[in-house]
Amino acid sequence: MAFHKTPEPYYRFPERTGGEQLSCQHCQQPLHGQRFVEKDGRPCCTRCYEKIVANSCADCKKPIGCGSKELHHEGKYWHEGCFRCFHCSRSLANDSFSIKNERIICSKCLPRTDASTCHGCKRAIKPGTKSFEYGGSHWHERCFTCHRCLKEIGSESFVPRGDDIYCVACNQKKFSQHCTHCRKPITSGGVSYREEPWHTECFVCKTCRKPLGGQQFTGHENALYCVECYGNFIAKKCGACRMPVTGFGGAEVVTYEERQWHKDCFKCRKCFGSLANKRFVTHNRDVYCSDCGKNL
Repeated sequence: MAFHKTPEPYYRFPERTGGEQLSCQHCQQPLHGQRFVEKDGRPCCTRCYEKIVANSCADCKKPIGCGSKELHHEGKYWHEGCFRCFHCSRSLANDSFSIKNERIICSKCLPRTDASTCHGCKRAIKPGTKSFEYGGSHWHERCFTCHRCLKEIGSESFVPRGDDIYCVACNQKKFSQHCTHCRKPITSGGVSYREEPWHTECFVCKTCRKPLGGQQFTGHENALYCVECYGNFIAKKCGACRMPVTGFGGAEVVTYEERQWHKDCFKCRKCFGSLANKRFVTHNRDVYCSDCGKNL
C-alpha cells in the first residue's frame, strides 16, 4: 500500500518583465492569477486536473481532487475516507488489511469470510451448520427454497432454472404445458392435436375410451371419436345402402338437403345409372336421372 498526497494547487502572478504566457496544457486557459497544479512539469488548471488527470476512486468512482490524500494499491486508488472494510466499514488507511474477491477486509473480519457464503441471503454459513450445495453455490437450509412457493426444498427433488430453483410441483405449474382436456400439467410425453397439447391418456374416443394416438379418428362438436364409434353413433347413413357415410380414407360424399350418399351409391332408382355430377330429380325420397324422372 502506498500513500501520497495529490498536488496542491497554487497561484502564479505575471512578472513585471513579461515573458511567455502561462496556460493549461489541456484547455489552454490562461493561468496567470489562477489556481493550477503542475503535472510532469506541465501546468494544468484545477478543473482539467480533476476531469482528465486525477485518478478515480475505486469505491465511489469520483475523481481524487487536488490536495486530497490518495491511497494506492495494486493499480487502484482510493480517497482516504473510502478505504474501509467491506464488512464493518472501519477505516483502514492506517491499518492492516486483505483483499478477497476484490473487496477490502480488515484483519478482524477476515476469519468470517473464510466460511462459505449463502447464495440466498449472502451471509456466512458457520462451520457445523446444515447447508446445501449445488452448482458450486451454497445455501443455509432455511434459504434453500422454491423460488415460487418459498417452501424449503430439503432433500426433495427440485428443478434449476437459471439462477432460480423450483420444487417439482411449482415447476410443473409454471413451465409445463397443460392438457387441453383435464387442464393438468403434462410432465412427460403427450399428444398434440390442432396445436393443442393432450395427455396420452386423455386423448381417447369419447364413446369407447380407446386411445387415439397414432390411430385414425375425427372430431365432432368438440369431442373425439374413433372410426368405428363415429360411424356407428355420429355419421349420417347413406340414402341408398344405409351404411355410415364417414368420408374416411378420401371417400367422396354426395350431400343433398341434409341427406348424404356414398358417391358410388348415388344412382338412379330406376336405371341405376350414376348421378354423380349430373342433374337429377327426387320423388318419394328416391333420386332419378333426368330421363327416368320424365316418366314418374
